[in-house]
Amino acid sequence: MRTPPTRSRTRARALAGGLALAAVPVLALSGGFDVADDPHLAVVPRTAAEAARIAAVVAPPAGFTAPEKFEALPAGAATVRARATRDAFSQPSANMGFDRELDFKVGNGLFRKIWVSAPSSTRASDGLGPIYNARSCQRCHLKDGRGHPPEGPEDGAVSMFLRISIPDTGAHSGSHASAVAAIEGYIATLPDPTYGSQLQDFALPGLPPEYRLSVSYEEFEVELAGGETVALRRPAYEAADLGYGPLHPDAMLSPRVAPQMIGLGLLEAIPAADILAGADPDDRDGDGISGRANIVWSEEFARPMLGRFGLKAGMPTVREQAAAAFSGDLGISSPLFPDPWGDCTRRQSGCRAAPDGADAADGGFEIGAEGLDLVTFYSRNLGVPARRGIGDKQVLRGKEMFHATGCAACHRPKFVTHRLEDRPEQSFQLIWPYTDLLLHDMGEGLADHRPEARATGTEWRTPPLWGIGLTETVSGHSYFLHDGRARSLAEAILWHGGEAQAARDAFAAMEKADRDALIRFLESL
Repeated sequence: MRTPPTRSRTRARALAGGLALAAVPVLALSGGFDVADDPHLAVVPRTAAEAARIAAVVAPPAGFTAPEKFEALPAGAATVRARATRDAFSQPSANMGFDRELDFKVGNGLFRKIWVSAPSSTRASDGLGPIYNARSCQRCHLKDGRGHPPEGPEDGAVSMFLRISIPDTGAHSGSHASAVAAIEGYIATLPDPTYGSQLQDFALPGLPPEYRLSVSYEEFEVELAGGETVALRRPAYEAADLGYGPLHPDAMLSPRVAPQMIGLGLLEAIPAADILAGADPDDRDGDGISGRANIVWSEEFARPMLGRFGLKAGMPTVREQAAAAFSGDLGISSPLFPDPWGDCTRRQSGCRAAPDGADAADGGFEIGAEGLDLVTFYSRNLGVPARRGIGDKQVLRGKEMFHATGCAACHRPKFVTHRLEDRPEQSFQLIWPYTDLLLHDMGEGLADHRPEARATGTEWRTPPLWGIGLTETVSGHSYFLHDGRARSLAEAILWHGGEAQAARDAFAAMEKADRDALIRFLESL
């Protein structure tokens, strides 16, 4: 077999024309708010002529004998030179003006800063904890790349933790309860009454850490066409050595490995309407793909918004994602998440009573608005490296296989960002992130059985693929998926199920030469 059956291009053609496959009732989904708008962006509306140009540019490729125009520049003018070093993901957007580079470098300093406990003579760096997963942002996002899980039951967690929640069996409470309750399909959950929203494996002196993450693996083999076999490993997670008593009996745990940081500002600049146009929750085009939008509550804008960031698209903006990480991962307060004790619950009285690093110079927070904005600017502008070998015959064959098997139905190759008044690096760029930023049912094999906003326990956001071929260069490993269980790209593909089952089965049924070509294509991204 040389070419698997070609999947329908109905979806791709509709998206290229800017047409929604299904009439997405965004107002109904969001309790009366229009999530097709972008309140986080200063948008210059597109003209009719621009819309027509964009439709032509993002259309599916006409053939696979040569690279597409601009394909070498996955981040448009923001694309950076590909480096064969661990700094490949740590470069500023190539189109950044000299006057903005200082902000990027100061933001980098804050991203790398090692926070210390309060009180401390280093007032600008105190406020860590009282319980935490890391002492710096960089500690989880090593070299701005992917984290990885512990290698066995006795290995300490390395840029990985467990999220935790329990079902909300009563009325949802809080200042935004009515808006949240009005979001169609929203699955109400609550933090664990003892352990909060995530488990922290470190604590300040005098306090116990919440747990120790223990991971074990069961290996099994999968046979591919031609007699080749691939060993997959099925993880089992245990929250061991609990420091504050047992978990709630209905506690739902979800493992999370830190994702790579590149291209976040460009993903944030994609028009929400263009993302929603790809949603097809009822699979009306019959291609087996039913992407759904996650609609989440934004603390920053006090309204429901389209979720874009996080493994289940649980965060709407880069700034809110950064602030949530400061609070949950480091125990650092900010204007968006002002509690100085981070994720400590009322039952953790000693934790809440610990000294904090709130500073009047930072508005009474441990990182103020200016510092949060600098970290956000840095995170938005980590450049995406240029493609490598795009004209190689094997890469082109792999690209053909990628489209023929239906991978591009979820890993959507191209978007054009908004034209923006105040973000020149992200303004009106043709980008190639290979994601639709939508939720997809990935089957029981990858299920965590923990919902998040509208995401069910089997749904995950399609992760961007740009830069994936440089993972080992940057991070020193080749672990993939939300929990790092896959040790290679082939393993990651073979874990796909649910909506991606047909694409996974097509990969397994390919001749070895075509499988190798598809992997080579992914490595060129």
